[in-house]
Amino acid sequence: MSHGEGATNAAGNSSPMSLRECLAECMEALDLFLNNHFSESLQRLQPRAGESMYHALIYATLLEMQAMMTFQPDDISNAGNTMKSAQEVCHRFRRKSQSSKSGDNAVDEVELHAEVCYAECQLQRAALTFLQDENMVSFIKGGIKVRNSYLIYKELHSLIKAQSCHRGPSHEHLEGGISFGIGAFNLALSLFPPRILKLLEFAGFSGDKEFGLSLLRKGATGMNLRSMLCALLLLCYYTFLTFILGTGEGEVEEAETLLKPFRLRYPRGAVFLFFAGRIEAIKGNIDEAVALFEDGCRAQHAWKQFHHMCYWELMWCFTYKRAWKMAYFYADLLSNESRWSKAMYVYMKAAYLSMLSHDECRPFGENEVELFRKVPTFKQKIAGKSPPTEKFAIRKARRYKANCPVKLPIPVLEMMYMWNGFSMISKRPELTDGMMETLDEAERTLMDAPVNEFSVDDRCVILLLKGLCLKNQGRAEAAEDCFQKVFSMEKKMRFDHYVVPNTLVELSLLYIDQGRRDEAIKLLTKAKYNYKEYSMESRTHFRIHAALAKLKADQGEDNNPRP
Repeated sequence: MSHGEGATNAAGNSSPMSLRECLAECMEALDLFLNNHFSESLQRLQPRAGESMYHALIYATLLEMQAMMTFQPDDISNAGNTMKSAQEVCHRFRRKSQSSKSGDNAVDEVELHAEVCYAECQLQRAALTFLQDENMVSFIKGGIKVRNSYLIYKELHSLIKAQSCHRGPSHEHLEGGISFGIGAFNLALSLFPPRILKLLEFAGFSGDKEFGLSLLRKGATGMNLRSMLCALLLLCYYTFLTFILGTGEGEVEEAETLLKPFRLRYPRGAVFLFFAGRIEAIKGNIDEAVALFEDGCRAQHAWKQFHHMCYWELMWCFTYKRAWKMAYFYADLLSNESRWSKAMYVYMKAAYLSMLSHDECRPFGENEVELFRKVPTFKQKIAGKSPPTEKFAIRKARRYKANCPVKLPIPVLEMMYMWNGFSMISKRPELTDGMMETLDEAERTLMDAPVNEFSVDDRCVILLLKGLCLKNQGRAEAAEDCFQKVFSMEKKMRFDHYVVPNTLVELSLLYIDQGRRDEAIKLLTKAKYNYKEYSMESRTHFRIHAALAKLKADQGEDNNPRP
């Protein structure tokens, strides 16, 4: 059996490297990457990216990671083209036809690796398609790529389970690739609400979350090329997705256990310092988190995008502490350096300034009203539609168009809610108490002000957030009372249509904690079907889906057949 993968060696002559040698060199390149030697890592991979499927795949994967951090159209299209070329390289090594060559069904090792690499390229290209443009056409285009990739993984998984394939010397890398693919699919599909799966032509598929997580855990603890990808995906899931698209309960212990060996091996690795900071923030250790994010910025200067991820987290850490000027400082850095969403950063700058008292001096002599007025001018016209949070910011900033604008009462806390920040502070009573003070003060100011067209909406926003603080404080009855008051004013609301469906979700989560299952289901169903076309709708639907899934899991019902 030939193990040649057809890559030229370092001397530049074309004696082919074996599959094993290609894998070893790619492992070294990943090691460099995790030690912050980003350019050297890419330099190690690039010369063979046109010949070796693994060099091509890992080279394109690192460029894609960069694109996901910069959100710059050039980086995204460059990563997409590189991933497309990588897929073509992988295709050259695939089995030429499904009919057997010698009467038996033996597939040689290189061909199996080519299948898994090909499927991974398709999966990553689909992820880039979604990143590039949020419109439905690209969702469906991406969905077709995803579907094809999914079917290849499924076939390989069955093959390996049946042990009908030859266990070559690089078998653990093959298994790692399959664990990553099947695990990622099951986890991702379990997060998507059914209506989105239908659009992606995944009708009839539903991911098994626990099965996906177990495969990724197995992949992350192995010593193979995909271990790092499995670990990063799990860390993203445990520390971000469960908050932004879930019910706000990060799996801290799981994340810490997973991170520990990587922290020991890469003590200055910026990626792992970042996740360590995120874990401390979730635990409510805000000062420790700040130290780790600052350390993450000091650890390397080659990729500014890593700094931007840390700045974003630092901005929220100072928000939780109500250190508005420090938070403003990081929003300002982001607005000057990051291309992800200038409208969002300028909105946050204005929001922080609006939290200061009239007589407090404004940093850099900036004025919140002028900043709010500028927000719509930074709307992204590239990469399809703007991110939903950006649209939300533009909508909220509209109030400042008027000559004498009606001030937004608590724009920082409202945006903090959109990123599920109230779950982040739930472990630290003094942080919740601080937020409660800010909300009480905003409520008093609102009550003393003359009634205007925004009064009801502003009151409802404050009540929703007060309800969350009361829930954090363990005052369930008072929290429920706040949520009920929002419902009583629903008919009078004019602008913030997102508030009622989200209040339904929050009250249902309160009921779940109290064991009031049937009432929770009723509210979630109402939130799911009775409200349409409000800000951040898809994010709310992800959270409704997560809450319903949680209720099913608690009941031991298994409505998710394993694919």
